[in-house]
Amino acid sequence: MPAPSVDAITAALATVDDPEINRPITDLGMVKSVTADDDGSVAIGIYLTVSGCPMRGPITDRVTEAVSAVAGVTSVTVELDVMSDEQRAELKSMLRGHDEREIPFAQPGSLTRVYAIASGKGGVGKSSVTANLAVAMARMGLTVGLVDADVYGHSIPRMLNVAEPPTMVEGMIMPPQAYGVRVISMLPFKPGGVSQPVAFRGPMLHRALQQFLADVWWGDLDVLLLDLPPGTGDIAISTAQLLPNAEIVVVTTPQPAAADVAVRAGTLAEQTHQKVAGVVENMSSFPCPHCGEPMDLFGMGGGSLVAETLSRQLGAQVPLLGQIPFDVALREGGDSGSPLVLSTPDAPAAQALVAIAETLGRRPRGLAGMSLGITPAGRP
Repeated sequence: MPAPSVDAITAALATVDDPEINRPITDLGMVKSVTADDDGSVAIGIYLTVSGCPMRGPITDRVTEAVSAVAGVTSVTVELDVMSDEQRAELKSMLRGHDEREIPFAQPGSLTRVYAIASGKGGVGKSSVTANLAVAMARMGLTVGLVDADVYGHSIPRMLNVAEPPTMVEGMIMPPQAYGVRVISMLPFKPGGVSQPVAFRGPMLHRALQQFLADVWWGDLDVLLLDLPPGTGDIAISTAQLLPNAEIVVVTTPQPAAADVAVRAGTLAEQTHQKVAGVVENMSSFPCPHCGEPMDLFGMGGGSLVAETLSRQLGAQVPLLGQIPFDVALREGGDSGSPLVLSTPDAPAAQALVAIAETLGRRPRGLAGMSLGITPAGRP
């Protein structure tokens, strides 16, 4: 059998995507060297972005698998090196493609759908809904990013089992991925870990959110979700300022008292000139395990009440996107880092979440409804 050619090996390497950037390592300047001996043994030199790159294992495995499939290859050795400062600067410049201070999703030409998941109060399952919606959208084939904007009460890393910290490349933050979702949170930036409190005042909260949006390399996202803290405080206002095109999704429970509070989170959109994409009712009725009759543990009608009230107050139709039945497995999945839409896809709650994800995620990317900043020429 003839010895494998360098061209064939290089073509195989072009099929290997970097796990964080999702682009071919050949395009990213990560291939240092390729050598092939007559006996079919191949040595590949790969540049890592940083010495402690958490993706060194997956990269090695992907390179080995791709090159091993080339005709004539009998063995593959992968040698890892680290990019120089100049190489990292070139990589950063290639990936960013815009002013570092800019938030790409706020630019007039952005095609990313941005949804800010809000609630009037805590305890309604907003973060669980957000995490499952993100995973469901990723399963649909969409490129999804998730910002854990609840700086004080961040919980997304646990819910999605995000254990790896982000990689820093010349000040650019490469977000870790979980279940196909790119995730950023305050957690990895706290030296004291989960138990360390965040003692930020308003301006620092604004700056933290701005860094999550501008300093993180998100790539070309179809959808960006933000898990907002409950209420109408600093982060909600900063989101409107930094992402004026973001649409609000209000999460509530069936309880009328909770619905009254949820309306406030939605009516904030009137002051910030944002659109409310819809309302999600979590912890809705579920069938009794003994008799099958529906049980309303947390009351009934709250989601419809919020949608109807917001439609009236905002003067625009605000739909009830879905009602998610109460399911203890949804909570258990959050605690274990295994989203319900993956662990138990046939559960009624999972199906309701997927249906909501379909409604929000299948909306076409485009410039419809966006200001293009142009003025039609006057008639002669």
